Amino acid sequence: MEPRALVVIPARLGSTRLPGKALADIGGRPMVVHVLSRAIEAALGPVVVATDSQEIATVVRAAGGETLLTTGAHLCGSDRAAEALRAIDPEGRYDSVVNLQGDNPFLPEDALAGALALLDDPVVDIGTVAAPAAPQEADDPNAVKLVGTHVTPRRLRALYFTRARAPWGEGPHYKHIGVYAFRRAALERFASLAPSPLELSERLEQLRALEAGMRIDATVLDKTSPSVDTGRDLEAVRRVSSSRGMSES
Repeated sequence: MEPRALVVIPARLGSTRLPGKALADIGGRPMVVHVLSRAIEAALGPVVVATDSQEIATVVRAAGGETLLTTGAHLCGSDRAAEALRAIDPEGRYDSVVNLQGDNPFLPEDALAGALALLDDPVVDIGTVAAPAAPQEADDPNAVKLVGTHVTPRRLRALYFTRARAPWGEGPHYKHIGVYAFRRAALERFASLAPSPLELSERLEQLRALEAGMRIDATVLDKTSPSVDTGRDLEAVRRVSSSRGMSES
């Protein structure tokens, strides 16, 4: 039986907050290669890095990965993932697409499967993952908070995503982790929509889906993992990499 999911890692050099971060060295390997390894280890289906950069593509191919060169006009990773889906699978073999953001080299091993499993519920358009936020992350705009209501103790229905501290009060607060499992139809619809006002205000692509009435649920993991949004994040990840010996991963 063919895998049901195509895993796409959108990657670009022109990151607003940390240009070139996809190729940033972590333990002797570019960050995008670490992320590629996490996606392959999840064994959900074929993995491709979708990029507008020949430099990124060359690095990924040298590491044994598959790449697709895309246009540079995309506002967000999910738009790039939709272009990749159309190019790779025009015949519609895959009924879901996992968009794995390329800035989380320490992605928890159960994150991709946890997001994809939510699509077993027919009311869910997009599955994602979250974890309890550390105290210092509640007020950090680089740590995206998921505001949701519990469906089960390990599952949230997302009501909003924000860079602000939310909900107000003691919490609990949940940090969103950059994984999206789309039904194929949901990704195609998402990519057909214009960027939404809240998406542009918060700079969070998932708000386009919520504003359009699409349902996003999240699997709650036991712990979060560091993502790389700033130079400070990169140095922190390098320190963790050194302690874990990630150059061998």
